[in-house]
Amino acid sequence: MEFNEMALKKQLGKYKFRDLTIEELKNVHHKFPDLKLSMDTYTFSDGSQKDLLSLIGTIPIRYQGHSYNIPIQIWILDSHPFGPPLCFLRPTSNMIIREGKHVDAQGRIYLPYLQHWSHPKTDVTGLLNEMMAEFEKTPPLYTKPSTDELSLAELNNYVAAISSGLSDVSFQSKMDAGDQHFGKVTVLGGGDLGMACAMSILAKDVVEKLVFIPTSENNMKSGILDLEIFSLPRVEIGKDFSVSAGSRVVIVTANIWGGEESYLKALQSNVDLFRTVIPNVVRYSPNCVLVIASQPVDVMTYVGWKLSGFPSHRVIGTGCNLNSQRFQSILGKSSKTSGKEAWIIGEQGDNEVAVWRGSGLGGVQSNNPDIIADHDRHEQLAYRVFKGLKEKGQRSWSVGLSVADLTETILRNLGCLHSVSTLVKDWYGISGEVFLSLPCMLTMTGVVNVATPRLSGDEEVKLRSSAVTLQNFLQQLKI
Repeated sequence: MEFNEMALKKQLGKYKFRDLTIEELKNVHHKFPDLKLSMDTYTFSDGSQKDLLSLIGTIPIRYQGHSYNIPIQIWILDSHPFGPPLCFLRPTSNMIIREGKHVDAQGRIYLPYLQHWSHPKTDVTGLLNEMMAEFEKTPPLYTKPSTDELSLAELNNYVAAISSGLSDVSFQSKMDAGDQHFGKVTVLGGGDLGMACAMSILAKDVVEKLVFIPTSENNMKSGILDLEIFSLPRVEIGKDFSVSAGSRVVIVTANIWGGEESYLKALQSNVDLFRTVIPNVVRYSPNCVLVIASQPVDVMTYVGWKLSGFPSHRVIGTGCNLNSQRFQSILGKSSKTSGKEAWIIGEQGDNEVAVWRGSGLGGVQSNNPDIIADHDRHEQLAYRVFKGLKEKGQRSWSVGLSVADLTETILRNLGCLHSVSTLVKDWYGISGEVFLSLPCMLTMTGVVNVATPRLSGDEEVKLRSSAVTLQNFLQQLKI
């Protein structure tokens, strides 16, 4: 489409700096010819409206070796080029917005380039270039799963029936998610934890195949040998990582702890083990979601992220999911609330932070004595429950159930919130690259949104202190 300068001059009659705007849009048209100009009415947050020019179309990005077109709309204010544009995603009906640092739930785009907008140093072309660069790190949209998508098992059964000469076979994909199996899952590492994860996932009945790969010969002395003897449907034991190829979720439970070693040396042993394991995960399942259950989970999740080269939203640690689920369940039974607003977050272990403001306040301060008294009772209850959870500890079978819970959410694309270890840089004043637990919305693509509960000053300090401690450990490791 040709750039019609005369028509544009008429449309921009009320723009304060019309000629500067038109000159800039010429450059945009030259470099992004697929973006179309349109005069439309924009409604501001206060309800006021204004006729503004917008650029509508798609921008190309490359992600994991594939090309994608991201639909966007950029509104040019009448103060342009001295006022920054308003940028939005325009998802189609089969797309879902991935909320994050640069995109909110409504699809509004926030970039440092917009925050530091200053003519003539900044322009729309530079904005589009930064937008593409950020979206290539983490795509802001993902495709809704198709309800007609067939599982491999269903397809194989259908082909087998046709091959055997049956003529009355009618093919119909099962629409009920509860009747479907959702792909391959691999568990790396034997021992009690690996076994607990495997058995718990099998009990969920959501996998087409579960691959179990021991990461040391010693694991053959544990339950893996029994699995080989008493074969289970949909379970494959393997020593070669090639059997894990195409896994949708890969769970790492491997640990190496030597009795005489210092904590740092033991930690380095785990890192060295990961240096042999993680590259194989990347090689055979490059599109998987990586779930780390190895201890210490926040440290090892960071290690898994660094060694895999995956975007941070596809690497999570089990973190505080188990204790959060316990916390919510106990509070729900002990109070009049659902308990779903309660979370255990932060560094998994002794430095966890319990977050629950109780019911009735909704984050708003109140002087009502009854509400304040009710709130205090909830706080005391939460403290007692949290103290009890610390004493309870975490056994392998409990962690296995937690891992199965996460796996089901990912495979079924449920979009549930879980307190898992995720990259927390730029949250709560944390500047370093560390992993701590926060409530994360999980889908088949990993983390699509991170919730940030309202914290007290002391709670924020505790989170930042954990971040500093973890950074110190990470700096001493050879990754």
